[in-house]
Amino acid sequence: MAIRLSSTLSFYIGRNFLVGFLMLFGIFLMIILMFDVIELMRRASSKSHITFTLVLEMALLKLPHMGQQLFPFAALFGAMAVFWRLTRYHELVVTRAAGVSAWQFLFPVVTIALLLGVLKITTLNPLAAVLLTRYERLESTEFKGEVSFLALSKSGLWLRQANQNGQSVIFATHVFQERTLVELKNVLVFIYEGDSKFLGRIDADSARLEDGFWHMKNARISAPEQPTQFDKEYWLATDLTLDKIQDSFATPETMSFWALPEFIETLEKSGFSAVRHRLYWNSLLAAPLMICAMILIAATFTLRHSRRSGNTVVVAGGILAGFVVYFFQDIVFALGLSNSIPVALAAWAPASIATLLGLAMLLHLEDG
Repeated sequence: MAIRLSSTLSFYIGRNFLVGFLMLFGIFLMIILMFDVIELMRRASSKSHITFTLVLEMALLKLPHMGQQLFPFAALFGAMAVFWRLTRYHELVVTRAAGVSAWQFLFPVVTIALLLGVLKITTLNPLAAVLLTRYERLESTEFKGEVSFLALSKSGLWLRQANQNGQSVIFATHVFQERTLVELKNVLVFIYEGDSKFLGRIDADSARLEDGFWHMKNARISAPEQPTQFDKEYWLATDLTLDKIQDSFATPETMSFWALPEFIETLEKSGFSAVRHRLYWNSLLAAPLMICAMILIAATFTLRHSRRSGNTVVVAGGILAGFVVYFFQDIVFALGLSNSIPVALAAWAPASIATLLGLAMLLHLEDG
């Protein structure tokens, strides 16, 4: 009959896991930072205005976002390292001989994993979103030379398009989008020469995106010190396409966990697809469960190792299982993005399946 796990032993196991997790997480971050700096320096080699200080700043801005991706793996390797250490010094054997079941000594580790998952989505994610936004702006201006932007709010849609002569800022209170058709209602366009010289404005009832032009209806063209001109139909040149407009929306990764629900609602009310953002938000909700699944996978293979002494192939199998779960998650996410399966299923299925498989294996090893 299993005995109750003491608070001292729970604290000892939990502390070892947390220390192992933080050490591995720090090592992974340093490796990622090094590779990001190298890659950015390679990209900046042909751009003389980009300094090493800017490269290092951009790599650091991107680091918290990459850290989110590392959380499950740091948990997997941290748990395997802790269980390996407990086995190596026969602490796990003594604990089990005292009547403590696998479920009991896993409890503090799983609890900390859940707390880490909650910390990730409530604290690390908002920080990473803000810094990644800054990174993408620097990348667009310094590396790509892009100045176009899109902003969507409850008041309407803002677009900026640029050409060789200058730029135009477009505002519309309503947007209608169906398949490849994009139509704006109550349109206001500000036209500039260069970056700041104001040339005029256009007010129109509607503007439909066609091949290389905005086709405007009932347009009123105004310019400084000139009478207003009325055109029943007016064509404004543009290089925008539906794909460019949708790609210009704030990517899900640059949106805070707390801001995503409101943005998804606004996006869908405007007639645009919010599948990417909804899938990302659900995947954040499933993050604590995925981290717990990694703990169960680590425990499954470590328990087998403790019973079949010295088989490193089993440990390698645990690591391989973690990567299989990761790639399976990517495949299911791709199906979700293509609307082949429901968004909730795509977000929750990998973590749920991995958790159920881990529980089944532990039940087999512990009670089978």
